[in-house]
Amino acid sequence: MSGFVPSFGVAEGAIASRVFPFVGTSLLLDPDLQLPDPTRLAALGPCLEAITIGSLDGISCELRLWPAHLGVPPEFTTRDYRQLWGRWPDGLHEALARARQLVSWLMQHRFCGECGGPLHTSASEPARECRACGAKAYPRISPVCIGLILKGDELLLARSPHFPPGIYSALAGFVEAGETVEDCLRREIREEAGIEIANIRWFGSQPWPFPHSLMLGFFADYAGGDVVAQESEIEDIGWYPLDALPMLPHPSTIAFQMIDAVRKGQHPR
Repeated sequence: MSGFVPSFGVAEGAIASRVFPFVGTSLLLDPDLQLPDPTRLAALGPCLEAITIGSLDGISCELRLWPAHLGVPPEFTTRDYRQLWGRWPDGLHEALARARQLVSWLMQHRFCGECGGPLHTSASEPARECRACGAKAYPRISPVCIGLILKGDELLLARSPHFPPGIYSALAGFVEAGETVEDCLRREIREEAGIEIANIRWFGSQPWPFPHSLMLGFFADYAGGDVVAQESEIEDIGWYPLDALPMLPHPSTIAFQMIDAVRKGQHPR
């Protein structure tokens, strides 16, 4: 258990709050890569939004958003979500993932898609409301199926051109309209690797704030076909024995956790 409990509401500005300050989509941090003391944020002027996003170990967590045109003040620095892996405890990372996704939603839903009027953040639910026509916009969640395919003691791993150098991972893709997650996984594996799969079983999920994905992890067994990489998506792909795996994603990722479960014999059969 991480200790982070999500919630939503108008921030009360409590002194004891943990504040995640964003200028646009850039998270402001102290030079030691920790969250700044909330009192230091007064120099930024009034924020556009102040929202309670949950609590961590009984302490309120608050998201504050300033306009992107302010830029990052010289007394602060900024880092990507992934650059804080290993530096922050799991609970703080979970709170940041929620804050980062909500920031993207706030930035992308400033005006009503029905009538063009300005949107306002609800005080009671995660919604942006139009006071002119009553329309609401909720945070976007984009489901992504990620599948680790097994063939005996071998794993199907691939690398995409956008991965860090040398890193291989499980295959993944977005769920399309009208598609079940199982059909999505079959389609993605067929498109990216040219093979068929069977015996799909659930592993777990992970929010992935780039900017609003939800990773849905599955295991599946190889069922036929020759591996052929989709050239537009895959740089390299192959079957890897458990005792000769390539470089893997960070341990915080669901991809690593799935691979590690297989190595430890803890995956569903």
